[in-house]
Amino acid sequence: MLTAKNRVAILLHEGIRGPNGKTGLSILRYGEAPVVAVIDRECVGESLQDVTGIPRNAPIVASVEEALSYAPDVLIIGIAPSGGVLPNEWFQEIKGAIASGLSIVNGLHTRLGKDPDLQALLKDGQWIWDVRQEPENLGIAAARARNLKCRRVLTVGTDMSVGKMSTSLELNKVAQKRGLRSKFLATGQAGMMIVGDGIALDAVRVDFAAGAVEKMVMEYGENYDILFIEGQGSFLHPGSTATLPLMRGSQPTHLILVHRAGQVHVKNNPHVLIPPIYEVVKLYETVALAGGAFAPVKVAAIALNTHHLDAESAQSAIEQIKAETGLPCTDPVRFGADILLDAAIN
Repeated sequence: MLTAKNRVAILLHEGIRGPNGKTGLSILRYGEAPVVAVIDRECVGESLQDVTGIPRNAPIVASVEEALSYAPDVLIIGIAPSGGVLPNEWFQEIKGAIASGLSIVNGLHTRLGKDPDLQALLKDGQWIWDVRQEPENLGIAAARARNLKCRRVLTVGTDMSVGKMSTSLELNKVAQKRGLRSKFLATGQAGMMIVGDGIALDAVRVDFAAGAVEKMVMEYGENYDILFIEGQGSFLHPGSTATLPLMRGSQPTHLILVHRAGQVHVKNNPHVLIPPIYEVVKLYETVALAGGAFAPVKVAAIALNTHHLDAESAQSAIEQIKAETGLPCTDPVRFGADILLDAAIN
């Protein structure tokens, strides 16, 4: 499917500055394939690097039609609206992209590969990758990963969309630089687009969710020194069901807690307050242990998302979390993940 040799255009309408562009922005920050155009009608002509803070140079254009002049061969749908459903207004742009010879990477719940109108437009060599699909041959988890010798580092969070994937990717990057045999295990659509494999956990039936995680961890666990499992959701979020299957399926040896600096309540749920961070640490460690049914697991460090703060305020927030928890803390995107890796391997 998607490789580093592809030339990518990213569909990001209202996603660069809006709340639903996480997938596309993640591809811009971590994807290996060259991005030749970004499609966002609200930011046309602006500097991509200035708008996003991501060191990528690509033109921002208003439509797929305009993006074609930069010769992409793949269109990535980089927007993930609530519920993962494809808005009708985008369908014609995607249809036009296929008619112009582009393949499609689709992270939405809407299955484009089964649409007969789109299938009829595909030519030899073109494809549609619907990322959110349940893997085949899943079973029920049985805590088998606890017998693996490799370290298994799971990112957990105080909320959804606080930086769990970015933290895991930054940890993997640093580990590989140090010569460790490490692998990032993607559990969401953006992570899968970046590395080309993994599981879309939110497409898996709940009874088989932990089993899907376990199957993936067992597949790679014998061949690597350390696995970085991409976290999803949060125990604190009233609508999240993903964190427990990740914990039970991966049987982690270490947890990294991810938090957005200064956030006091769960996003869009002001009545659900985020407890003091040291209490969240105890929560995750207690659930991981399950009264002794499983091995004890410690939160090794805190990854603090300080994207919205200036440098001085970011350092101050990091020092505050260190003082409150007694744990190592840094912003791995801004300052590197070495401190977090040291906590997970020492």
